Amino acid sequence: MDLVRHLRYFEAVAEELHFGNAAIRLGMAQPPLSQRIQRLERELGVRLFDRTSRQVRLTDAGRALLAEAREILGRVDHLHAVMERARRGEVGTLRAAVTPDLAAPVVAALIAAAPPGVRLALSQIGTVEQVAALTAGELDVGVLHHPVTAPGLAFGPMLAQPVGVLLEEGDPLAASASVHLADLSGRDLVLFPRATAPGLYDEMIAGCRRHGFDPPAVHETPNPQFALGLVLAGTAVSLTPEAPSPGAVWRPLTGEPLHWRASTAWPRDTALAQTGEFAARITAILAREAGMRPVDALPARRVAPRPSSGFLA
Repeated sequence: MDLVRHLRYFEAVAEELHFGNAAIRLGMAQPPLSQRIQRLERELGVRLFDRTSRQVRLTDAGRALLAEAREILGRVDHLHAVMERARRGEVGTLRAAVTPDLAAPVVAALIAAAPPGVRLALSQIGTVEQVAALTAGELDVGVLHHPVTAPGLAFGPMLAQPVGVLLEEGDPLAASASVHLADLSGRDLVLFPRATAPGLYDEMIAGCRRHGFDPPAVHETPNPQFALGLVLAGTAVSLTPEAPSPGAVWRPLTGEPLHWRASTAWPRDTALAQTGEFAARITAILAREAGMRPVDALPARRVAPRPSSGFLA
């Protein structure tokens, strides 16, 4: 008996709960489908469906088999995808992605860290797109922002990067060693598009409000140069990890109230041995090149007191 094929027949009937509809979905006649389900039941020694003239229901054994069948079929599909990549000559290629905010030196270090004999195909895409691509098997490993929910993915160690404020050089606040979020009150904020990382976006806005900064407007842009232009024009301030920005100055926020959290991610069922090795290298590079720290090394979150007068020193 071709077990994989019979499991596909079973999955279709279990999801449709109707032999006629399942047969149409599978592109076959109903009688042969019924015969194959009966053969599977005989092979396993259990009844998988309770059948009446009006309805089809899964038995307890059927429900248990459905979960196992989906896992087996998922692995089989993944195996076929890997073999298809081998047929196209793509074995030895590691498909990776990073978020657009990583600085050029970090990206260069990641490329240099590819395992020997592996060609790295690196993309720059947001967290939401990465989750979709990793889940669909279109990426092997990614660096994405948290918080994020993705049950089918495994994650590396969580790292955090302090967020500061980007100001125009002539801004009065630029003379301070650090800036309290509340001192930005009344200014617009420029931030990455919410659609790219909604969890982080919402966390940033909530953190700003919690610490006394409720921007009148939030300008969303995926382009760091456009964000810098708004800052240089005095139209808005940008909250971002430290990075070189000509014509602007970056100042830390008092008390480090905001952080961007990131980690590596990869499909749980990956068959690529080099994925885990490369993910570990990425984590080390993020710590060394981007100044990220383990989340458990962060100071306890608190609302930093705002000076009663003057700017922060």
